[in-house]
Amino acid sequence: MTATTRMMTQSASGFVRCFQESSINSALWSAEDCKCLANQSFMRFFHSSPELLARRGNDELNGLKGPRKVKYKKKPTSSQPPVEAPYVPPKLRRISQSLPDKTIDIFEGMTLKELAKNSGAFISDLQNILANVGEKIGSEYDSLSIDFAELVAMEIGGNVRRLHSYEGAVVLPRPPVVTVMGHVDHGKTSLLDALRSTSVAAMEAGGITQHIGAFVVKMPSGALITFLDTPGHAAFSAMRARGAAVTDLVVLVVAADDGVMPQTIEAMAHAKDANVPIVVAINKCDKPAADPEKVKVQLASEGLPLEEMGGDIQVVEVSALTKTGLDTLEEALLLQAEMMELKARIDGPAQAYVVEARLDRGRGPVATAIVKAGTLVCGQHIVVGAEWGRIRAIRDSTGKPTEQATPAMPVEIEGLKGLPMAGDDITAVESEDRAKMLSTGRKKKLEKDRLMKINEGKEVSPDLSEDVDVPKRVEMPVIVKADVQGSVQAVTDALKSLNSSQVFIDVVHVGVGSITQSDLDLAQACGACIVGFNVKGPSGCVGMSATQAGIKIKVHRVIYHLLEDIGSLIVEKAPGTFETEVAGDGQVLNIFEVKGRSKAKGEDFKIAGCRVLDGRFKRSSTMRLLRSGEVLFEGSCVSLKREKQDVDTVGKGNECGLVLHNWSDFQIGDVIQCLEQVNRKPKFISSESGAVRIEC
Repeated sequence: MTATTRMMTQSASGFVRCFQESSINSALWSAEDCKCLANQSFMRFFHSSPELLARRGNDELNGLKGPRKVKYKKKPTSSQPPVEAPYVPPKLRRISQSLPDKTIDIFEGMTLKELAKNSGAFISDLQNILANVGEKIGSEYDSLSIDFAELVAMEIGGNVRRLHSYEGAVVLPRPPVVTVMGHVDHGKTSLLDALRSTSVAAMEAGGITQHIGAFVVKMPSGALITFLDTPGHAAFSAMRARGAAVTDLVVLVVAADDGVMPQTIEAMAHAKDANVPIVVAINKCDKPAADPEKVKVQLASEGLPLEEMGGDIQVVEVSALTKTGLDTLEEALLLQAEMMELKARIDGPAQAYVVEARLDRGRGPVATAIVKAGTLVCGQHIVVGAEWGRIRAIRDSTGKPTEQATPAMPVEIEGLKGLPMAGDDITAVESEDRAKMLSTGRKKKLEKDRLMKINEGKEVSPDLSEDVDVPKRVEMPVIVKADVQGSVQAVTDALKSLNSSQVFIDVVHVGVGSITQSDLDLAQACGACIVGFNVKGPSGCVGMSATQAGIKIKVHRVIYHLLEDIGSLIVEKAPGTFETEVAGDGQVLNIFEVKGRSKAKGEDFKIAGCRVLDGRFKRSSTMRLLRSGEVLFEGSCVSLKREKQDVDTVGKGNECGLVLHNWSDFQIGDVIQCLEQVNRKPKFISSESGAVRIEC
């Protein structure tokens, strides 16, 4: 007997003794019945405690009712259609309670999320308010102007308090920001060199400006003027648009010997779109072929009201080479600036505009900016588009370090975490947390917009009919690397303008800096060509790897040469269109009939004795027979002989014998043409204005 069995037997014996000693049941039960009951009860309730055993009795005997069984009825099914309930519009959600003691702080550049946090309102309600006043906000991280922020805050209710506004701030006159625009090679940079007595034009690649240069010029009168020099090539249209957006005045430079050109008209359009006053400087007046009066007539015909013709636009005749007329130009600029009464806030957080951005090997991301309001101080946290950082150093236009930057002052900013885009706004914030929050939100929005563009590009166009012969379109993946962000954008836009019906340029990656091994890996993965603009060529190991992998690298410093090189590459890759052209003309002079041949050698046939009048006859080509200008036959050539010898070609002026397939109805005087299929490749066309295109 095991220990467990022995224990169970002892417990059962104890239970029997307790049961027999009971005064209630001892007279009614025998020892055998008690022992049997004990065994059953022990095995059934071995796991139960005494409290649970006490509750195991019959509940109905104790006066309690047990659970009743309920019958579940089936849901009645109705064959009638459901009754349409009337539409009840949802109740509008209250924005917030109008509390007269509540103060809502607003400031320039605040986001919709920050306004909702300060006011206690919902972001969707604020977006509805902005939509009612005609302002569209795509994301809660987009910046609001202080006027719209005040309008929304007043609609919510409560007291509105402006922070960093012009009310109570120190507002002082500031130097004007002047952008020099015009056609390529009209002397814009040379004119600025004459104003500041430097030689920037000699350092430009190819004699043309390919960046936006920003610097301060101190005039002989002691006044300061901030100048922006924009490139004049057609590919740099976006740079000129940015220059017009940040400027107060535009100096339109027109060569006296060349007149109004395409980029001149484009610069006028940019200035009008930005609502910026224009001062015309007619340059190269020292040349013998100069004709300033002709230039004035051309400008007036383009809709520019000049002062001499009753308008309000000043015209100054200058010469950058002889430095004549510069004093008059200075007076015109200062007079226009004085009429505009240019002032800016000095104290408070700074607001600036990125003119250009590049990646420096020693300093990291560097942004060239112009301060619009406030003072930019070293150590501040700033948000630049989707990037953020803490200002590590500020350098002026001469490259010297400075502790702060005041309005209308062009500076270089170091300390950003990433490379911003040219044209982004710079906003100084009070803490690192807010800078990170704005940067994260804007990056999410940019990624969302990028994915939407990709999905839009993948939309399949409706299928064309099978009868239409459409040439196959070849994709040409390209990786663009340049020295600054503006050049990246300009080169990318110029390459996309070369898209045609036969070749599609797919810019798979863009970047700032030199060509690296990672660019080679990406190019090898997608079969792309690497285009470098104004950057150093690949190093020894990178160049060797590119040669071994068969990757084409095109590095240029002048935009003309870059577009020509890529244009020739596009022409090579294009499939072209096959066209039928006449390779030779001939005339039938005599007819020779061959009869009496056996069935083994073939049936009788006729030979047309011809003379090739132009081009050549080729036996493998298609022949066409014309009589009185009407096409009677078009088919293959069976035999071509010259002096009883089979030949493949017969040149101009020679006589030959010709046999056509399934045609023997020749007549003297018939015209026979030799047709050939020619593959027409697209043509790369470059205009005088610098605009390029691919003509298929």
